[in-house]
Amino acid sequence: MKGAFEIRDPDFDLSPCTGMTRKHYLDCARYVLGRAFRHLTSPDQPLSFPLVPGKTYPQPGDPPWRHRAHEFEALERTFTLAGPLLHVDPGATINGISLRDYYVRQVYNAFTPGHPNSIPWPEQLPDATYQFTCEFGGLFKTLLLLPDVLWPWFTDAQKREMLPTISKWAHHRTTQNNWRIFNIVTLSFLRKHGYDIDDDLLKSHLMWVASYHSGDGWYLEQTYNYYTISLFVVYVTIWSRALGDEYYPGIAAALEESARRLMATYPRFFGRDGFVNMWARSICYRTWISGGFPVSFMLKGEPPLDPGWARRLCSGSLLQFLTREDFFENDVPSLGFYGHREFVLQSYSCPASPFIMFLPFIALALAEDSPFWTAREHDGPWDELGRRSVRTVLERPGLVLVNHGSTGTSEIVPGKTYYEDCNYSKLAYNTHFPWEDHDPDGGTAMEYSFRSLDPRDTRGEDVNFYLTGVAVKEEAGRLARFNTSQAMLYNGVRDGVLYRQAIMRKPPNNGIGYIIDLAEITIPGGVIRVDRSRLAFEHELTLGHYGLPHVNGRRAQVLRRQDGRVAGPQVITAAIPGRRLALVSYTGWDELCCKVHAGRNAEAEQSTVLYAHRRRTAKNPPMELMVTVLLHRRDDGEWTEDELDPIRELRIEEVMPSGSMLGATLVLRSGETYVVDFGEIDGLRRC
Repeated sequence: MKGAFEIRDPDFDLSPCTGMTRKHYLDCARYVLGRAFRHLTSPDQPLSFPLVPGKTYPQPGDPPWRHRAHEFEALERTFTLAGPLLHVDPGATINGISLRDYYVRQVYNAFTPGHPNSIPWPEQLPDATYQFTCEFGGLFKTLLLLPDVLWPWFTDAQKREMLPTISKWAHHRTTQNNWRIFNIVTLSFLRKHGYDIDDDLLKSHLMWVASYHSGDGWYLEQTYNYYTISLFVVYVTIWSRALGDEYYPGIAAALEESARRLMATYPRFFGRDGFVNMWARSICYRTWISGGFPVSFMLKGEPPLDPGWARRLCSGSLLQFLTREDFFENDVPSLGFYGHREFVLQSYSCPASPFIMFLPFIALALAEDSPFWTAREHDGPWDELGRRSVRTVLERPGLVLVNHGSTGTSEIVPGKTYYEDCNYSKLAYNTHFPWEDHDPDGGTAMEYSFRSLDPRDTRGEDVNFYLTGVAVKEEAGRLARFNTSQAMLYNGVRDGVLYRQAIMRKPPNNGIGYIIDLAEITIPGGVIRVDRSRLAFEHELTLGHYGLPHVNGRRAQVLRRQDGRVAGPQVITAAIPGRRLALVSYTGWDELCCKVHAGRNAEAEQSTVLYAHRRRTAKNPPMELMVTVLLHRRDDGEWTEDELDPIRELRIEEVMPSGSMLGATLVLRSGETYVVDFGEIDGLRRC
């Protein structure tokens, strides 16, 4: 096989953007399964993949049940592709192995007590939640959607043998929010097929899940992330059509309404070409959020998405990864975003986990004459944007989406993040400039990175509230390193300006003395930042731009420029083929810098980051405005003077007319005027 998927005989009449049609989805499913099945030497062998050293499971010394979990995850998540393929092609074979026969045999082995490959029952393990629950949900979600592909092929005797294992895990303890969906799906499968379940438990799970809806179609899941789309919308819509509409119509209707509300802005999360944004945890799942495109055609009534645009984005997201050779490792999708990157992973993932990214293949459950398959591809409203950038504000989850017409990129600007985590807490996430890991030496990409120079911190004696003189022992080494924000708060949009707050240190360690008030103005291909430093003690601070990967080992070209005018802006730019960045500083920074990172970028081993740097050593530094411009582009063209100096007039005022301290009025070269006023920003926090 070739090192990456190729579209053979593309159909540019039906799909002028990608060339990809229903036939190519089937080709793709066979291609990916063909590589995965290379790890089988016999149809009797359970599917598993080479272990990957690092934080993912299983690792040497793990108990046997961890290895069973890996096998079950490989079985279930590859069925994300195999199930839809069998629905269309019941006689499908992969590498000479009958797909149906293989999955019937292996599911039976996994669920039959006493078989060497059987999974344990909950009571055979310490009382806790386990990965098995998640995989049961995934398997029975597919079987609720595609009742023809597996369950009818078991004998009645086999079903009776498997029933105790299914029922025990369906009724077992679960964790708080999205995991309840796994129990819901498994319990519902049993009920649909006439088996006894605890109906009160099922209804309780359903009510809990519905209670997490926060608005705009989004559900609280630790913080807000892609689980809203992939589980609360995709899994739950499948559940509604299979069981909910008939037995729980009130709950199903409420969940349906929230799904439709999400669909109103859902395509805005993707780049013009369908690229997925590397954001939130479970990054190795990649395109699982694209499952929202076909599932929108499973909602009741008129589909909420234009079918030609939906398929264009869905196909584009798959091609973003499948056409790259670095995407595959050991013939399966790597544990990373593009190639294997340890810093993006969580310990609950295993080598089989990325196969959930093929959730959008539920599209094959749609009829061949569905508009999703028959409509002609197009770029939706992107054609109307021109070079403009538009902002979509989701007030309830505190997410702001920016679509840049000049670059075809989409950005996620998060506003409600409760802890320090690169998956969530960066200033922005861009579909074509994936985020980088934190650098404890400063210059972290797309973050404010803070280091205390307060001698009490450098001695490791942080004093609570500095009133009693009683020192709280801290790790001096930790405080001597740069740290990123410990929380991001959303404060709303006023007069075209987005307000947030980056909390660099939480109470009780004087959280009100470690605040950066953020004000952002969207401009074509970038953002103007007018941020107010309320860092009360000696400190060092950096503000990083997106990282530029050294593709094929080729370093970025960096240029610096100091404008010739008095007090003109400082400018630094960086370029790699097809991508460019510019960082402009008007005030509040000492210097503009760049550094080369190793092992922090999602696309390449090395990368270049542009960043602004300042150092304040006064015991009580004053508040300051830090005014910068961060620009990006996806071509090799030269920056214009107006792009690198978009502010015609900047008036900083110590006291604003509202009575707020330290704000500004900006007149842009475009003729637009913006007033940045931080009045009552602390009282406007939403988190």
